Formats: sequence, C-alpha cells, structure tokens
Amino acid sequence: MGCVGCGGDDAVNQVHVQEVECLLALAEELHFGRTAVRLGCSQSRVSQLVAALERRVGVRLVERTSRRVELTRLGAQFVDEVRPAYESLIAVFAQARERAGRGALCQLRIGFHGSVYEEVTEAFRRLRTHHEVTMALSEIPLGSPFSAVLDSRLDAAVVELPVREAALTVGCRFPPQDRLLAVASSHPLAGADQVHVEALAGLDLLHPTGDAPDYWMVARVPRATPAGAPIRSTRGISSVQEGLALVAADDHHAMLVCRPLAERVIRSDVRYLLVEGLDAPSQMGLIWRTDRTTPQLAMLARLLHEEVGRAQLAR
Repeated sequence: MGCVGCGGDDAVNQVHVQEVECLLALAEELHFGRTAVRLGCSQSRVSQLVAALERRVGVRLVERTSRRVELTRLGAQFVDEVRPAYESLIAVFAQARERAGRGALCQLRIGFHGSVYEEVTEAFRRLRTHHEVTMALSEIPLGSPFSAVLDSRLDAAVVELPVREAALTVGCRFPPQDRLLAVASSHPLAGADQVHVEALAGLDLLHPTGDAPDYWMVARVPRATPAGAPIRSTRGISSVQEGLALVAADDHHAMLVCRPLAERVIRSDVRYLLVEGLDAPSQMGLIWRTDRTTPQLAMLARLLHEEVGRAQLAR
C-alpha cells in the first residue's frame, strides 16, 4: 500500500520531526491537553504542529469535535506507516549518543538463536579490537528469525537457513552440519547411536513457534518422511533450551538439533542420535537487510568466514 496523500519530494523534505512526534503522541492520547502536557508545550502549539503536518501531507489526519479527538481513516494509516521510520530514527540518534559516550565509532546490534559459538565470538572480538566496532547481542525467538532484522530492530542476525526473502542478504554461510535427534535418555530409541529418517513418523517432534515463513518452518521440521509418511508435531517451542527441557522430561517428544549444539550441550537426561537418510542438513548464516548493507557488516561477514574456516581446519 502506498503512502497517504504524498505531495512529492518537497513535502517530504519539509516535514519536521517535531510534527511527526506530535501526531504520534496525539494518536495515543486522543486529547490535545494530555498531548501538550506529554510534549511539554501548549495546546495551541499541538494544534499548529498537526495543522502544519496536514498541509504538507495534503490530507486531514485528525478530526476534532467538542467532545472527542480521533484520527481519520487516512490519519490512522499514515500513523501506522510513519511510526516505524520515526522509531528507527530515534534509535539511530540514541545509538549515536551512546557511542559518543563510550568513545566507540560504531555498534552493531546482532541477534542469534540459542548459543553463540567460539568462532563467532572470535569474529566479534576481532571486529571490536581491530575495527573499533562493538556488538550489542540479543537472543531472538527461535521461530522468528527474520522479523527483528526486517523491522530494523537489529542490524543483523545469525540464524538458520534457508533465507528466501528478497529484502535480506546472506552475508556469510556457515558449513552445513548433520542434524541429530534429541530424545530423553529413557526413550526407547535412546540406546541406539542413530535412527533412520523413516522412524521420525513414529515420533512427536517439537517445532519452533513464531512468524517465520512456511518454507523455513518446514526446513526445521519436515511434514513427512522421504517415503511420504506424515510426521507429527503437536507442541511448539520458543527456544532451544525450552525444547531440550521438554525432551528430557517427556518421552513423547523429540527434537531435531544441529551437531554443534549436540556437541556443546551435554546432558545426562538427553541422548542425541544421528538421523540416517535425512537429506536436509542444518546450516547457519549471517543475514542483514539488503538496503542496510554497511562496511561494518561486510567486514563482520568476512571475519566470520575466516573464523569458521579456521575452525573447520582444526577439527
């Protein structure tokens, strides 16, 4: 859907951040007096800012009567469209102030799933030491690998592939890894070293919950075996640790995990079995928004490629 009542580049260039801030506050308060108190100005100033923005946009955004204040239909649409850009702009200023206070030149906001392994942290260390770029790390929900990057809440994320979103770039692909089946140590399959892929049809596999696209969800938990037998999956999880806890506590559930996780997360109540005949390996990647590509992200991708390659040679 296009922007509401666009009046050309001149109108966009003339819009003041204060006008947008005022409209967003009014959209929440729906009261000129409360909005004025919130912004620390007079009611007449609030009216002036809203009127100025309406002139620039070219449509009425707010309806005001003696009894109530409400957004017009186009005003509500405009607020929905402009709020993410405003919040992103405020975040950029906040980050700039924070960096100035630390004396750092740049900070990247990086999301990750589950754990950050040694080769990844070494790439982060090199980026900080040699290129003066710091990291702000945050774990993202297991089933929502792309949202925070697409919404610009994160600059990049290390997530499981595949990625088919046109707006995203895969800057670095990690080597493919075997997928193993995690079961409770008391599970009937726990005594074996491996299990055939067709045996998945007799299990109830945990699946990620979130807003990931369907193709990504299917890559995590296949809906059928290669022979066509349906695979049951009745329980969702929001993190790997939640999944392992459910597996350990309940013989009815199992979970597909990557080999690096199985090698690093050793539990006496969980067994990991190699899945024979499963053609889809696990592969991680560094992703970012294509239109937000920066030299710092490109450098991080190069360092990750070097560290992952070095780790492969050492094994």
